Amino acid sequence: MQQNSMYANEKLIECLQNSGECCAIASEENEDIIHIPPIGTKTSHYIVMFDPLDGSSNIDVNVSVGTIFAIYRRKSDPNGPATKEDFLQAGVKQVAAGYVLYGTSTILVYTTGRGVNGFTLDPSIGEFCLSHRNMRMPENGSTYSVNQGYYSKFDLEMRRYIDNCSDQNYGLRYIGSMVSDIHRILIQGGIFLYPSTRKYPKGKLRLLYECNPLSMIVEQAGGKAMNTQLKRILDVVPNELHQRCTIAIGSPAMVDELKAFIERYSALPL
Repeated sequence: MQQNSMYANEKLIECLQNSGECCAIASEENEDIIHIPPIGTKTSHYIVMFDPLDGSSNIDVNVSVGTIFAIYRRKSDPNGPATKEDFLQAGVKQVAAGYVLYGTSTILVYTTGRGVNGFTLDPSIGEFCLSHRNMRMPENGSTYSVNQGYYSKFDLEMRRYIDNCSDQNYGLRYIGSMVSDIHRILIQGGIFLYPSTRKYPKGKLRLLYECNPLSMIVEQAGGKAMNTQLKRILDVVPNELHQRCTIAIGSPAMVDELKAFIERYSALPL
């Protein structure tokens, strides 16, 4: 699993270093940012953050995995090196975000802030062809996605909401690859949850590499994304590269329903 992630990481870094389009990158697999020297006299105004292989633990059992990326315009002087502050921007500052899903077909889904489009790889010509124009998430859904094995480790409000999902006969669908779970919800509607647990009191998923780009895509498709403190994910200002967070993301009606449960049952001030 680690070898697969590192291979994907190295390939993405290599491609971005040769593109001339970005001045620095940050990866979930690297502790610090990686500076990219300019190509010729070209000035690069963008930084890129990515999770090279989301759901890598699923590779050995042939379950879908993906790559997630986010693009920001740098804040620092373009004539000098990028700084850490270029990367510590709120998700609302993203100029583009997307993911590639490797499954029964290979699909690229991305947004530049003007809606969401999906492109499917045609292996016969080696090109991505527009297959999902102006993707829109259903207002509601009948499935929820959460690692229910951690049920007893969740806070009361989360347990109450999961109980409600069961009472409403919602289907439990959890792949263990966030990009795969989000792609299904984007197409069919539903909600994805990764709340805090005793082991991860601040949440487990990475804000910059997973939650921000996927939240931008979901919002652009008409959905919602918040943390369990009811703050919009894209408004969270990060203070470290590998900051973790909780998340509830998906169809707006279901996210609003969860919000009502948190407001009713949370033992902590909101």
